[in-house]
Amino acid sequence: MATTKSSTATTSELASGASQFLTPVVIDLEALVVNGKQAHWHTRGGSFIGVHELLDDVVAHAQEYADTAAERVVALGLPLDSRLQTVAEKTTLPALSEGFQQWPDTVAEVVAQLDAALVTVRTAIKGLDEVDLSSQDVAIEIERGLTKDRWLLEAHIAG
Repeated sequence: MATTKSSTATTSELASGASQFLTPVVIDLEALVVNGKQAHWHTRGGSFIGVHELLDDVVAHAQEYADTAAERVVALGLPLDSRLQTVAEKTTLPALSEGFQQWPDTVAEVVAQLDAALVTVRTAIKGLDEVDLSSQDVAIEIERGLTKDRWLLEAHIAG
């Protein structure tokens, strides 16, 4: 693929490159939204309220970030497939346990979800450096937010 670093040229090559890296980000973030809500509803134990409320924030942020990445792809002129079936088939996030869990287990699983999403986002950051700097800025913004959410959750179980 030829490199295009212009943030003003909306070529099919630029759109395709941005989509190649941002679509997996959207997929993983949409999976994080669903899994985060599942974890939110099923956490139990002494730190329930803090974890329960923090998971609402993680979910809201993931939805906002997914929307930002998806809108970048669509603004460049390409469609994006984040239907439930597509997300389930293509996410790189690890499976979330079923049912109720004690809050430390919930936090550990959601941190693992965030870690997997961050791998996808960091791959996008690296790849977009050679494609489109505006799209890379989107991925950098997402990485910054996910890293903060991870830190806030990790603080609950750090020793």
